[in-house]
Amino acid sequence: MGTRPRPAFYALPGGGWRDLLTLLHPPYTAWHLSYVAIGAALAPHFHGARLLATLAGFFLGVGICAHALDELKGRPLQTQLSSPLLAALATVSLLGAIAIGAYGAAVVSATLIAFIVIGSFLLLAYNLELFGGRFHSDLVFALSWGAFPVLTAFWAAALTITPAALAAAGGCFALSLAQRRLSTPARELRRRTASVGGEQRLLDGSVRPLSALSIAAPLEGALRACSAAVLLLAVGLVAARL
Repeated sequence: MGTRPRPAFYALPGGGWRDLLTLLHPPYTAWHLSYVAIGAALAPHFHGARLLATLAGFFLGVGICAHALDELKGRPLQTQLSSPLLAALATVSLLGAIAIGAYGAAVVSATLIAFIVIGSFLLLAYNLELFGGRFHSDLVFALSWGAFPVLTAFWAAALTITPAALAAAGGCFALSLAQRRLSTPARELRRRTASVGGEQRLLDGSVRPLSALSIAAPLEGALRACSAAVLLLAVGLVAARL
């Protein structure tokens, strides 16, 4: 019997600080925080402080709270973090994100309250599978983790939504949908597949044995490349506005 594969291509060996780092899903967190930067960079006027605050809020909400709630439900990352710790991380990070948003609403515009309410609802409805799981879908994921960060960051800077912002949000929605279409089968191969049998016979007569990891490899390679590409795009856009 072979060694059980890691639950994710970015998962570190279990225990201590490594579990905390794995919990952050680093490639995906960086990916979705990049959408925040893209939204801020596209605004007519660039506000570095508002971008940093919006990044901090989304890091707490998406990077920590959402992933802690995920791990509480079924332990998909197989971490050794205790349930009380995960619950505390989720609670404190969500309250922190709300506090940052509330401060922004006080000093920038009260209209940001709408984004706080919508973001909190989407996070909890998706990750806790509320309302019978109606909000736990690829489309809601793409809306919540793709389009919403762009629109929030753009609004925080411009206090309006323009066709350019909607186009960028649509593009990030599509990218997040593609992420799910790649990551869902990759996760299934790593976490829920007991074995894969068979082989691939090429026209030149060569034979390649098939395994769960060999099938997952191109999916995860695409996810790595997309994560890096979106991050570099965001860095480039922000650098152009500095």
